[in-house]
Amino acid sequence: MDARLLDVLVCPLCKGPLVYDKAAQELICKADRLAFPIRDGIPIMWEDQARSIPVDHP
Repeated sequence: MDARLLDVLVCPLCKGPLVYDKAAQELICKADRLAFPIRDGIPIMWEDQARSIPVDHP
């Protein structure tokens, strides 16, 4: 994932920062508890494609 792209991407719902999880290939919004997938190097920033993160997840 390009570091410059990470600097400009925000959560499409709350416009908050995203955390890159390299192992899972996801961009995580901690505020909305959503993980947006990265497929073939392309972040998929649609709410219906994101997975919910459980409350007890670190």
